Amino acid sequence: MLRALELDHAYPGLSLWQAYDPKSKADLVSTALETATGSYLVDPIPLGEPALSSLRSLRKPAGIFITNGNHVRAAAEFARSFSVPILAHESLRGSPDLPHATWLQDGQIIAEGLTAIAIDGAPAGEIAIHYNAKGGSMIFGDALINFEPYGFSFLPDKYCENSKLMHRSLRKLLDYVFERMLFAHGTPILRNGQARLEELLSTVR
Repeated sequence: MLRALELDHAYPGLSLWQAYDPKSKADLVSTALETATGSYLVDPIPLGEPALSSLRSLRKPAGIFITNGNHVRAAAEFARSFSVPILAHESLRGSPDLPHATWLQDGQIIAEGLTAIAIDGAPAGEIAIHYNAKGGSMIFGDALINFEPYGFSFLPDKYCENSKLMHRSLRKLLDYVFERMLFAHGTPILRNGQARLEELLSTVR
């Protein structure tokens, strides 16, 4: 698997690492969220040195999020290394790639200020993670992307289980406060994230 060599401290409490995947023709991006109870890693890909040492300098990992069934990536490797659970939406129960996951429900609070939100109609098991520190952040799997040639946009219909249902499901995210959006594929949006999502949702019924 691809291995990232740098850890980017994008914002206080938020760190990113990424590597370009020629197969999908997109960057694979992973996120670390620091909370009072430990760090949570989202869709992690492997890290080489010195990035792995930088990750170890954060709060001790407390869990690994998988944002959909396509993003198992290096979750098992990190879970073994740090002796922490893999967290995934309950609709993925029975997946051979996730034999020992801890299953999440829509709206479940995992730690103080950290909530998993199911996005129906996206790829199977899709969740967004709301992180309420410092104005709020929303971390996405595949439902939203931000890379060329699409820019900030919805996942193309052909990759969704039901794109219209996904659009409706994304609207509930506006009930949360967030300034930033981070993606499993693409460049983070660090300002006016909630307004940008509301504007995008206004383009569909």
